[in-house]
Amino acid sequence: MTRSVYVTGIDRGDGRQVIELGVMELLTRQVDRVGVFRPLVHDGPDRLFDLLRARYRLSQDPETGYGMYYREAAALQAERGTDELVTRVVDRFHRVARDYEVVLVLGTDFADTQLPDELALNARLANEFGASVIPVVGGRKQPADAVRAETRNAYRAYEALGCQVLAMVANRVAPADRAEIAERLEARLPVPCYVLPDEPALAAPTVAQITHALGGKVVLGDHAGLARDALDFVFGGAMLPNFLNALTPGCLVVTPGDRADLVVGALAAHSAGTPPIAGVLLTLDERPGDEVLTLASRLAPGTPVVSVAGGSFPTAGELFALEGKLNAATPRKAETALGLFERYVDTADLLERMAVARSGRVTPMMFEHELLERARANRRRVVLPEGTEERVLRAADVLLRRDVCDLTLLGDVDVLRKKAADLGIDLSKTQLIDPQTSELRSRFAEKYAKLRAHKGVSVELAYDVVADVNYFGTLMVHEGLADGMVSGSVHSTAATIRPAFEIIKTKPDAKIVSSVFFMLLADRVLVYGDCAVNPDPDAVQLADIAVQSAATAEKFGVDPRIAMLSYSTGSSGTGADVDKVRDATELVRAGRPDLLVEGPIQYDAAVEPSVAATKLPGSEVAGQATVLIFPDLNTGNNTYKAVQRSAGAVAVGPVLQGLNKPVNDLSRGALVQDIVQTVAITAIQAQGVNL
Repeated sequence: MTRSVYVTGIDRGDGRQVIELGVMELLTRQVDRVGVFRPLVHDGPDRLFDLLRARYRLSQDPETGYGMYYREAAALQAERGTDELVTRVVDRFHRVARDYEVVLVLGTDFADTQLPDELALNARLANEFGASVIPVVGGRKQPADAVRAETRNAYRAYEALGCQVLAMVANRVAPADRAEIAERLEARLPVPCYVLPDEPALAAPTVAQITHALGGKVVLGDHAGLARDALDFVFGGAMLPNFLNALTPGCLVVTPGDRADLVVGALAAHSAGTPPIAGVLLTLDERPGDEVLTLASRLAPGTPVVSVAGGSFPTAGELFALEGKLNAATPRKAETALGLFERYVDTADLLERMAVARSGRVTPMMFEHELLERARANRRRVVLPEGTEERVLRAADVLLRRDVCDLTLLGDVDVLRKKAADLGIDLSKTQLIDPQTSELRSRFAEKYAKLRAHKGVSVELAYDVVADVNYFGTLMVHEGLADGMVSGSVHSTAATIRPAFEIIKTKPDAKIVSSVFFMLLADRVLVYGDCAVNPDPDAVQLADIAVQSAATAEKFGVDPRIAMLSYSTGSSGTGADVDKVRDATELVRAGRPDLLVEGPIQYDAAVEPSVAATKLPGSEVAGQATVLIFPDLNTGNNTYKAVQRSAGAVAVGPVLQGLNKPVNDLSRGALVQDIVQTVAITAIQAQGVNL
C-alpha cells in the first residue's frame, strides 16, 4: 500500500507551505517516485504544486494532482452529503497513489471554501487515505500562551477523530517566544512538536509580486532585481539627508515620481551598500526625466524602478496588505523556507516517524539532498576565492539560506558588497577578505616562503604570490582558517590546484592526487575516475586511483564496485594498454582484497547486465559497476563529457582526492547548482580531516 503523509491545519494564514515543502524535501531524499495530491483546489493554477513539480522534477500530470474544485465540493456536499464528497475524493486519490511509492497530501486551505467543519473533513480524508497527519498551527502575532493552547487543542482534535498524528508544528511564532513554546509543548504533547519562528523574508513580497499586484510598469531593472524581497517600506517625503537616514536594508523606497533627488539618493546609497535596497516604487504615474533615469541605471544596474498610477497613501494601503508567496517564480524564498525547516525540525526523527522505506537505488535527487544534509550536520568553513563572480555569489546565497556551511569570500570587499547588493544577496553572515589588504598577507608570505625555500622563494616574492586569491585561499586551508576551498569558475584547473600541490600536498598513503566525477544519471549515480588530472597513469598509479575512487564513492553513499576500463574485456585482448589495466587490477586485488574489482572490462560490459551476462558471466562487478576507472585522461575526459551531453547526466566535480585537506576545482562553465554541490562535497570531505 502506498504510504502517504497529510499536512493540514486548523485555520488560514499558518504558512504551512514551508512545512509542505520541507516534508517533500525529506520524502524525495528517501524515494524516487513521490506523488502530490491536494483533495480540493481553487480555480486557477496551484502555485505550490507548480513549485514542487519544478523543484523536484516531478513528471506527474497536474490534472491528476487534485480531487475536485472547492465550488464543486461545496455543491456536492450540500446536495448529496459529505459521504459522497469523500468517496469521490478518495477515488481520485487512489488513482494517483497506485503510481507512486509515497504521496504527499496538501490539506485544504481554510480560505473561502464554503465547507462546514473543514478540520473534520481533513481528518476523515486522512483516515480514508491511510495517511499519517502533520497538523500545522499558525502563531503569527499570537501570544505564547495562545499558541501553546491552540497547538494542544489541534492535537486533541485530530487525535480524537482517529488520525495518526506524526508530529505537531507551531509555525510563524514570535522569535523571542520560540524556545519557551517548544519547551512547554514538549512536556505536554505525546508527539514531537516543532516550533518555527516567523521569518520576515518569507512574508515579504518580491518586487515582481508587488509590481503585478499594483499593476505597475517596470521602468528600470532586470529579472534578478525584481526577484528581491521587499523587507520594509520607506516612504519618501523628507529632505534627502533625513530620507537617507531612514533607509533600511532590503527596503522598497516609495516616492512620488517627481522626487528625482530621492530616487538618485536611494540608488546611490544602494550602490555604496549603505544600505542595499530592494528597489524604488514611483507613485502618481510620474517618472523622472531621461537624464535622471540614465544616471539611475548607471548607479545601480539591475535595481528595479517601478511606476504605479496611485498616490502614496492608497499605494501604502495595498502594500501593507501584500504578503510574499512561495511559487515556482521565487526559488530564493524556497531556499529560505527549506533552511528554516531544516534548522528547527528534527528531520532525522521525522523521517523515522514517517517510516518511509528508502529506495534500493541512489537517484540523483537523493544524492543531491544527501550532500546538503551531511554538510549541514557537521558544519565546516569553505573559502571561495572567486567571491566577485556572480555565479559564486548566487551559490553562496543558496548555501547561506540552506544553512549548509560557513563561507569566506575573497576579493575586493567594496566590489563584493556592491555586486551582492545588486543581486539582492545578504552577506552579513559571510566572512569577506581582500587578500591585497588583509593583515593575514604578511603571515601567509612568511609561511609560503618557508614552505618553498627549497625553490628559492623569498619573503618579498612570497608577499606578491600570496595576494593571488587561490594561493591566499589555499593558505587559509593550510593554516586551519578554513576547512576546504572551491575555485575554478573563472580560473584554470592548473591555477586552482597548483597552490594545493605546493602547500597542502598529498596524503601519506596516496601515491598521486587524482579526481572523480559523480555522474548523476536518470536512474543511478556513477563515479568516474580520473577524468581531470592525470594524463597517462601507469599501472601503480591507476591502481591508486581506483582505491581512492572507491573510498570517495563509499564516503558519499555509493557502494563501490570497480570496473577497470579498457577496449578489451577479460582475457580477450592483448597489448600494452590492456596489460596496464590488467596489472592495475591485480594490484588492487592484492592491496585491497575487500574491494570488488573487475578488469580489464569494456564500458558496456561494466554497466549493462545483458552484455555482462555474455562477456563476463558470474562476475560480481560486470553489469553493475558503480566506480569506473578510465585508463587515461583522453578517454576519461571525453567519455564523461559525452555522457553528460548525450545522456543528459549531471556531472558533479571534478572532486580531488589524495590531498591532505580538501581543495576542489570547478568547470569554468559551472552552473550555480554545480557550485553548491561542490561546496557541499568539500565540506563533507573536510569532516573527515583532522584539522
